[in-house]
Order: sequence, then C-alpha cells, then structure tokens
Amino acid sequence: MDQIRAEIVAIGDELLYGHIVDTNSHWISQELSQIGVRVVRRTTIGDNRLDMLTAFKEAEYRADVVLITGGLGPTNDDLTKPLLAEYFNTEIVEFPEAVEAITAFFKSRGREMTTLNTLQGHLPKICRYVPNEVGTAPGMWFERNGTYWMSMPGVPHEMKKLMKDFVMPEIGKVFSLPVIQHRMIKTVGIGESWLSDLIKDWENGLPDHIKLAYLPSLGHVKLRLTAFGQSKEDLSKDIEKEIKKVLPTISKYVYGYDSDTLEIAIGKLLKEQNKRVAVAESCSGGFVAHQITSIPGSSEYFDGGVIPYHNQFKEQVINVSHETLVKHGAVSEETVIEMAQGVKNLFNTDFGLSSSGVAGPGGGSDEKPVGTVWIACATEGLVRTKKLQLTQDRLLNIRLTSVALLNLLRICIHKTSK
Repeated sequence: MDQIRAEIVAIGDELLYGHIVDTNSHWISQELSQIGVRVVRRTTIGDNRLDMLTAFKEAEYRADVVLITGGLGPTNDDLTKPLLAEYFNTEIVEFPEAVEAITAFFKSRGREMTTLNTLQGHLPKICRYVPNEVGTAPGMWFERNGTYWMSMPGVPHEMKKLMKDFVMPEIGKVFSLPVIQHRMIKTVGIGESWLSDLIKDWENGLPDHIKLAYLPSLGHVKLRLTAFGQSKEDLSKDIEKEIKKVLPTISKYVYGYDSDTLEIAIGKLLKEQNKRVAVAESCSGGFVAHQITSIPGSSEYFDGGVIPYHNQFKEQVINVSHETLVKHGAVSEETVIEMAQGVKNLFNTDFGLSSSGVAGPGGGSDEKPVGTVWIACATEGLVRTKKLQLTQDRLLNIRLTSVALLNLLRICIHKTSK
C-alpha cells in the first residue's frame, strides 16, 4: 500500500516575525500520523504573492494532501483566497450558503454584519464550500490531478474543528489508508547517544514493519515505536512484544508511556505507596513544586515547600547549620543534604527534596562555575545526592534541575519500595 503524503503550508507574516507560534502545524502532523498519513514537509511563508504561489506549486508536486492554514481574514493583507483562485485559474464568486452562514454567525452574537464580512462568503468558484461553525472564514476544499487541498483559518479552535469534522473523514473517503499504531516509551536520566548504544542490538532486530525514532527533549528521551500493517490489534501485540524484549535493558530509565509525564509518573508512585514529599528549592526557585502541583490530585502526596534563597533562611527555616554554610558554601553536597533532611522534618513527610546551585548568568567562580548545581533526596535512613554541571542559561538550568531532581525522587521511591 502506497503511503499517503501530506504537506502543511502555514501562512502569515506574524508567524515569521515570531509574534505567534505555529502550534497548528504541530497539531495537524500529530493527527495525520494517527491515521497513517505522512507529513513530508511543513512550510511557513509570509503574506507574499510570489512566495505563496511557489509554495502551492511545490506542495502539489510533493504531496497527495495539501493543508493550508491562515490568510483567510476579511482584510486586504489576507491573500490566501485570491491566490488560490489564481492558482486554480478560477474566479471568486458569491456562495449564498456561505454568506447566509456568516450572517447567522454574527446575528447569534449580536454583532453587525459588514461588507468585508459579507465578502468572506465569496469563494473560488471551483472549490467545495466547507462551513465553519465556530468562525466566519469558511473552509475551502479543492481537488486537481489526484491532489486534495484544504484551506482553513489560522485560528486554532476553528482549524481543529474543520480538521476533525471534515478533513480527516474526507481523507479516509478518498484514500485507502494504512493501519498505523504508535507507542511511546518515556525515559529520563540517560542521553540519546548512550541510550542508542545500549539498545542497538534490540533496535537492529526490530521487525521490518516496526520503526523506531529517538525524540530527545530537556533531560528526557522518548522512544517512539511505529508499526504499519492491516490490523491495529495485531500491531499493538507486536509492539508490546518488542517493548517486553527491551525493558530489561532500560527499565531503570523508563518512567512511563505515551502521554505520561515525569510528574504524573511520580504522583502515581507516591500514591501507590501512600508516601508524601516536600521540597526546599534554592536555585530552582519553586519550579519543582510547580511541576509537582501541576498534576490534579497532587495534594494527596505533596505537603508543601520552601524557597530559602538566602542562607539566613536555610538556617532559620529548615535548620541548615551555620557551620556547614561557612565551611562548604550554599552550593555543596553537605548543604543540600541538610536542606533535604530539614524540609522533610519540617513537613513531616516521607521524602525531602532540595536544590542549590549557580543558575547564572553571573555568580560563578573557578571552583563553582555557572551551571554547578547540587540536588538531594532524603528519606528515612537514606540520602541520595547528585552534582550537575549544566549550562550558562539561567532558565534552562532551572528546568534541567527540575527534571534531575524529580528523577532523583523517582529513583529513591523505587529504592525504598524494595
């Protein structure tokens, strides 16, 4: 079965200027992948006639499905509709049902219909009008030489409704789609190259119909298994069989699957064992607590935290000894051990977490350069620490510290459960 190829063309100067982030293309790619349609290119272009016509021509050459977002507003700088008419060598005419729908949309919201809004119901003559039930810019569906086109508004909720209600079902009607199944293995605490080397024999032995992709992000590496075939049930079984083969090799790094996050995984572990945690954050500034409490129901296992940014509060609030701070400094293994133990005692929890470091961009020294961070996790009879050598970027260091500290908690939970 031939693979169906799609191209996404996102239009708008605001995307190139960085005023708006193109989340639409990312979402569309994910949705198409779920039905076995491969996105071969994503193109972002400004509101420029030549660039748009060139993009249309190139997309038609490459793709079976071309999905266009943006440029459908009622003002003169919105060029998508007239240029699609030019590209398909057709005229723009009134679609009475489109004008009627737009009029009803404005009336339902108590707003006055303008001439410009009426013109939104004028579309390229050869297109198939696709009603936009949550906005004023209609969708437009074209077909030429075996390639299918859909032009949609750039407003995310309008685009998503058109995709779900019309585009996805229509693609299923005009193409014989392959059966595709995805599964994601989430890992933390190991880099992409080390992970690749660790599982290379397993990877080389994967069946031909199962493909592996490495998807690294901050502190994490996701392993995406994608299987192609005739039956979702059979493909799911095949993928699970391969996961069982590789797990003994990487289990200590695996925290979850598919939509799991590290925060969700830790919350599940704490609830399963009826354990609670508190945090003392210096260089991470409360970000770890934010990550934990971003999960609904986190009050079942999170008791609270403190941000003792200055040494006097490390001493006064969580009982770090003055001698430790004088002798070893705030950024030291000795200090984070006492911080973790102190916050555990303060909140009377099963686990105490702590961080202290030089987040940057200033404040470093030859002995402790920017990016030097110590973290600790304390529980009854056990304290684990780790030294991190991170980057020169302050916000990146905060995020990386959070990942490392949450992973340290995950490791401690597993250690104490044995």
